[in-house]
Amino acid sequence: MSHAPRRPGRHFLQIPGPTPIPERILAAMSRQVLDHRGPDFQQLGLRVLANVKSLFKTKNHVIIYPSSGTGAWEAAFVNTLSPGDHVLMVETGQFALLWKVMAERMGLIPDVIPTDWRIGAEAHLIGEKLAADKAHKIKAVCVVHNETSTGCRAHIDEVRKAMDSAGHPALLMVDTISSLGVMDLRHDEWGIDVTVSGSQKGMMLPPGLSFTAVSEKALAASKTAKLPRAFWQWDDMISNNANGFFPYTPATSLLYGLDVAIDMLNEEGLDNVFARHERLAEATRRAVKAWGLDIWCRDPKYYSAAVTTVAMPEGHNADTFRKLVLDTFDMSLGTGLNKLAGKAFRIGHLGDTNELTVMGALSGVEMSLEIARIPHKKGGAAAAMSYLAVAMAAPEKKLAAE
Repeated sequence: MSHAPRRPGRHFLQIPGPTPIPERILAAMSRQVLDHRGPDFQQLGLRVLANVKSLFKTKNHVIIYPSSGTGAWEAAFVNTLSPGDHVLMVETGQFALLWKVMAERMGLIPDVIPTDWRIGAEAHLIGEKLAADKAHKIKAVCVVHNETSTGCRAHIDEVRKAMDSAGHPALLMVDTISSLGVMDLRHDEWGIDVTVSGSQKGMMLPPGLSFTAVSEKALAASKTAKLPRAFWQWDDMISNNANGFFPYTPATSLLYGLDVAIDMLNEEGLDNVFARHERLAEATRRAVKAWGLDIWCRDPKYYSAAVTTVAMPEGHNADTFRKLVLDTFDMSLGTGLNKLAGKAFRIGHLGDTNELTVMGALSGVEMSLEIARIPHKKGGAAAAMSYLAVAMAAPEKKLAAE
């Protein structure tokens, strides 16, 4: 038993994942587990495997692993590539960097387009690299849709157009770990071959499930891929999934939650989900700008809908500030990762969150800036509130006009 004094109210979890879990999902996961070889589980399996496709906007297979998103990264590589294959990657931040490190450890050769970690992947640079690869040594292009460490997105439709313009046959692999259920994703329409994601961000679930949407082209590549695979074998998953089952013990409780999470996202409507995230992100950015602080993402084209990364003024440590926020207001902000350590903090505005939640978070940040005596202008929370008041009144104005 803790002897610390009780803190009233709820903890504000404003990190960009894991995100708060809705009570409806928590209740679903509290059920007793099923016989994972029995008919009741079979119905659950068939349902979630069919319904999860709508979130990827695909008619192809979506494979569900009991793993973090990192497992889906590995599954993407081992099922499609062979030792010594070249992969084109864009180092947009910490998670793109970790994907590159994994490729190296697996015997692949990353060809890396560097950035200053303040923009997303630029499609024209990918196109130029592919156009120069006359021998087609590059077997896959790997892009992070939303770089959680920096608050920068990539435009995957533009990447596909650049690949097509270059006439290059490389596979397109996309990390959507922090963008699934947050930002528009069109696996089939954008010609993505492997889309990987995870459960603990826009999907509103605990960590523990990863998702892999695969194209027919990716499945064909898996027939000749030479990297070793056992746990991650797509064929085993797909053959068992056809009957609603899995080749090994599945994460039943998380699948209960997934079943409800899919329903909740579709009940809100995916377009409404995306619009809500864009609205909350814009409100957050308006607050940061009003404070006179710098948004880490330097080009508005690449602004993230999931997270805003805020640069600390010179001479002030972001982790010291985060500790003050936690101790004073019981709110967790995201830490700066790698080269951003101590230099930036992150405000997550994704998952099961709304306007009032974000206003509470921004108010906590503004009060903490005052307490910490960090140079800033007043009125950031007010700027966000003014924007949201207008944005939220828009539907009513439309109804009144009708």
